[in-house]
Amino acid sequence: MRVLGMMSGTSADGIDVALANISGAPPRLAAKLEGHYHWAFPKMVRGAILRLANGAPTTTAEISQLNFLLGEEFAAAAIAACAKWRVPLRKISLIGSHGQTIFHQGTPANFLSARRISSTLQIGEPSVIAERAGITTIADFRPGDMAVGGHGAPLVPFVDYLLYRDAKIGRVALNIGGIANVTVIPANARPQDVFAFDTGPGNMIIDALIERITKGRAAYDRGARIAASGEVIRPLLEKMLRDPYLRQKPPKTAGREQFGSKYAETVWAWSKKHRARPQDLVRTATIFSAFSIIDALQQFVLPKTAIQELIVAGGGTKNPLIMAQLEAALAGIKIVESSRFGVAAEAKEAFAFAILAYETFHSRTNNLPSATGAKHSAVLGKLVHGRAR
Repeated sequence: MRVLGMMSGTSADGIDVALANISGAPPRLAAKLEGHYHWAFPKMVRGAILRLANGAPTTTAEISQLNFLLGEEFAAAAIAACAKWRVPLRKISLIGSHGQTIFHQGTPANFLSARRISSTLQIGEPSVIAERAGITTIADFRPGDMAVGGHGAPLVPFVDYLLYRDAKIGRVALNIGGIANVTVIPANARPQDVFAFDTGPGNMIIDALIERITKGRAAYDRGARIAASGEVIRPLLEKMLRDPYLRQKPPKTAGREQFGSKYAETVWAWSKKHRARPQDLVRTATIFSAFSIIDALQQFVLPKTAIQELIVAGGGTKNPLIMAQLEAALAGIKIVESSRFGVAAEAKEAFAFAILAYETFHSRTNNLPSATGAKHSAVLGKLVHGRAR
């Protein structure tokens, strides 16, 4: 089957579309990346997503409208990607869409004084995608894992295990997006040996500060140029490293609820009070992201698992300051990009959702309870048939 995987992450800068050619079934599933395409969100759409995801006041009407609008955006991204690759839509068997997360409460919390509830909400209406593209679409993957007691994330470790397991080499797959997360795959691992968790912020805090400093003229620190011109503010870095999330044991998930606009505003307020230079603030946030990844590996991974390779993906791999910190702190561990395995770093998560959708289509379980904390395996996602062609 040729399957489109689509992903919009916590940075909400747009939709990554991956074209995968998939055959077989685990443990002999074969998947090849045939193309990657990025569809940028219009500025107003991205602004609306970030506002809702950061917990701003809203209405059910706005959420409903944005859900359908994003369905149109995801459909347009799929159609534009196939046009670029000159692949007719009729040649695509299936679409797997993660959607856009606007809320994620991975651990149960009190709600209406009656029960402790965990929940998640990804929008980007799959019925719209299926109708516009004329392709059967599977979406809304996270709730299936949460229904069986999981955190609803991370889901990509299921694919990491299929792609990266090795009889002799212990590996960690690290994705640095808005949030950074790791999948730990010991040598000769069985599915139950794999564990995964969000380490904390990836690019999220850095991006928020850059937008604030540049008044919206830039969305990220290209090539870490601003951070490179600054110095670390040690008292602020020490304060950030005391964040309770970093001490919390896996399985655990993080998002804008922990490291979104409220967190960035706190850091910004600290800098104003102490008259910190903008470039020093950005460097400190960048080093914090790197240190939080390193700390997570040193706390929760390396004491119990022999690791020879760190496979990196995501936008954070383009930040030379983060990558330099990882290389310096993890001497003896070989750092390689996911492209070595045939999947470009920026396409990795979209590619993963193509595989997850393929498994759902074949009614096979596709979560890893050891990664999400679920009580048992489950078939994730909801299927909407495309129109007859």
